[in-house]
Amino acid sequence: MSAYDFRAVEERQQARWEEENLFIAPDDPSRPCYVLEMFPYPSGRIHMGHVRNYSIGDVIARYKRMRGFDVLHPMGWDAFGLPAENAAIKHGIHPARWTYENIAYMRKQLKRLGLSYDWRREIATCDPAYYRWEQLFFLEMYEKGLAYRKTSPVNWCESCGTVLANEQVLDGRCWRCDSPVVEKELEGWFLRITAYAEELLSACDTLRGWPEKVLTMQRNWIGKSVGARITFPLAAPTASLSAIDVFTTRPDTLFGVTFLSLSPGHPAALVLASGTSQESAVRAFVEQWGKAPVMERQTDVKEKLGVFSGAFARHPLTGEEIPIHLANFVLMEYGTGAVMGVPAHDQRDFEYARRYSLPIRTVIQPKAGTSWDPNEGAWEGPGRLVSSGMFNGMESDAAKEAIVAHLSGLGLGEKTVSYRLRDWGISRQRYWGTPIPMIHCQRCGIVPVPRKDLPVVLPTDCVFDSSGRSPLPSLQDFVNVPCPSCGGPARRDTDTMDTFVESSWYFARYTCPNEGNAPIDPKRAAAWLPVDQYIGGIEHAILHLLYSRFFTRVLRDLGYLQVDEPFTNLLTQGMVLKDGAKMSKSKGNVVDPDAMIQRYGADTVRLFILFAAPPEKDLEWSDQAVEGAHRFLQRVWRLVTENLEGLSSGSRNKELLDPIDALPAELRAIRRKTHTTILRVTDDLEARFHFNTAISAVMELVNEVSAFLSQAPKNAQDADGRAAWAVLAEAVEGILLLLSPMVPHMTEELWAMLGHKVSLSQTPWPQADRQIAQAETVRIAVQVNGRLRGEIEVPREATEDDIVYRVMQEPKIRLHMEGKRIVKTIHVPGRLLNLVVK
Repeated sequence: MSAYDFRAVEERQQARWEEENLFIAPDDPSRPCYVLEMFPYPSGRIHMGHVRNYSIGDVIARYKRMRGFDVLHPMGWDAFGLPAENAAIKHGIHPARWTYENIAYMRKQLKRLGLSYDWRREIATCDPAYYRWEQLFFLEMYEKGLAYRKTSPVNWCESCGTVLANEQVLDGRCWRCDSPVVEKELEGWFLRITAYAEELLSACDTLRGWPEKVLTMQRNWIGKSVGARITFPLAAPTASLSAIDVFTTRPDTLFGVTFLSLSPGHPAALVLASGTSQESAVRAFVEQWGKAPVMERQTDVKEKLGVFSGAFARHPLTGEEIPIHLANFVLMEYGTGAVMGVPAHDQRDFEYARRYSLPIRTVIQPKAGTSWDPNEGAWEGPGRLVSSGMFNGMESDAAKEAIVAHLSGLGLGEKTVSYRLRDWGISRQRYWGTPIPMIHCQRCGIVPVPRKDLPVVLPTDCVFDSSGRSPLPSLQDFVNVPCPSCGGPARRDTDTMDTFVESSWYFARYTCPNEGNAPIDPKRAAAWLPVDQYIGGIEHAILHLLYSRFFTRVLRDLGYLQVDEPFTNLLTQGMVLKDGAKMSKSKGNVVDPDAMIQRYGADTVRLFILFAAPPEKDLEWSDQAVEGAHRFLQRVWRLVTENLEGLSSGSRNKELLDPIDALPAELRAIRRKTHTTILRVTDDLEARFHFNTAISAVMELVNEVSAFLSQAPKNAQDADGRAAWAVLAEAVEGILLLLSPMVPHMTEELWAMLGHKVSLSQTPWPQADRQIAQAETVRIAVQVNGRLRGEIEVPREATEDDIVYRVMQEPKIRLHMEGKRIVKTIHVPGRLLNLVVK
């Protein structure tokens, strides 16, 4: 028996995989499966979050290969961005050198984990061979009106010295450095993501393989509101301003308006106050509001504050004079930046009206019997209209239609839709990014860089200063260029693109990384896309995932792709915690993957991280559990190496396995356990990626085999011994096959010891014989609200949660639950599951 020398085993198997090119994906797959983990930023060293993310993806990729799929499983580097630039400034080296040195080190770390990547497809987004195509996309989007330039208030991070998109501001702070974000007027480039707002929203309903919480976040971020634009003429119109347009989702409350509210950022705010007694008060309020953090202004503020503008509007139907206020809870980014103040039927307006002693007028009467005190708060639900002129007595829904139609006839309103989503500002005033391929000419204006001149290569002969300011504007050779249109002197745009642009299409480039004549080979892309399984953190629910969905549609409309969505299924893994907190250097609770691999081996680290928790849940690091994982692998090693002769012999006598009824009871039990385990592990990997329960099932089989070995016939050549070792060989080979996606090195080594010449990764996944496993399963009757809706076969030891999960995968049963939620389950073990829904 040899000792488990994990270092030698892992080095030997990794060398074999590389030598035999086992993970190369074909360009013309017959049965494609694209498995992809979000590519890393080359920060220098991988962390445990990386290990978890990539281990999960690797298990899926290896499992799919064994199921007969052609698997594309690539890796690359999200290599542009601020951290590289800031680190380069800090350490006095160029960002390119810092980035490529980190890539080299991290590539070595990933290979040490035994991940089954097709390294021939590796890309780095800072490579001009990659970003030249991004510049081409930008030019094509510019030609289609999807890229444009404007001056606007932008989110500005002083620490990073650059603009941030709304999605990159988290609770008023920079998503990258956590510094406060302020507002600044700046000219820059935008991508018209709003042109796809409705498609991005409606397609959320088709993403059945995505977590509902991610879809909810995307729906909320897009923020569709169906309502009306209503015009309120000014009581004292001027030459430049005659009316205020408001957006409302409740036109049925029009007769309850007692004031109008404008965002302090509304273009009319200071115009209305000009020349009135309120001018100085309004100016002071606007200035004070402008100092508030951007996100504080974009969230539902707790204290409703405002100021009378000094101007009045006229009610569009009654002609009543309505005071116009500026209020801190009105968003310029929503609708028209102006809303109706209806304090009886909007809680924010109610609180504001109470504070500033504005009238409160009830115009919606809730259903009889509804408890509502108009003095305590707003009634925001539907009801019957009162004090609403010709619309009295109508129900809210009908009144909305009727009032908007009436206003439309008067030219004072129309039905409309508003989105919260705003166009994506991509200009960054930093160096380490893709140059924007545009030229500014005093004579011709903005002129695109001719396509023949792409790529606009980011110059590397520049000097950085500690302020972080981009050196590009001071590089005369880069900036000063002839205008492509008139030939006169012109200046190159010195902004670079938001790094999220690079990550919005890299999954498509992986399908054809060597394509030199175009960004994407449509044929090869069509063979692989969309990605079958995408894996990454929930923190990308809005940023990267929404941008990727947008970019996929743009590339589809430009003729490069044939798909609408980039990712069919999405798995968002939980974080790796230590002592209850996210690992971080500042907390001093970081566990170094290198140290763990050096001490225990990659297989142990992979096994622990897959076994400790379901992938979507947070994982608490435990040194004891790592030790336990290592002991289990040593046990499997001994199980094979101490019984190598008998197992090898048994492997050659598979004809003795059948018929099962001819075997002694103790051997029948082993066979049933083997096939039940195959069923359980297959189900856990196929349906829900519950690696922890899959590993647990294998551990049970190991226990059962180990217990039997103590009483197994020693002679593998006599009649009893031959049958026993044939059964044991089937069980042990099953253990190695089932464990191999999770623990690829050791299982591959033991597989070869048993005499197999073909790699495990090229060996078919074991097939369970359901008849043999039958005794280990039961059929459960499934009821919905007490009515029988079907039956399901489950392992006898399946828990209630397991059974509920399996039931929810049955389309015929789900039909009876559409639009309802489970409020209670009644489980009679081995017989019945009743789902109480409403």
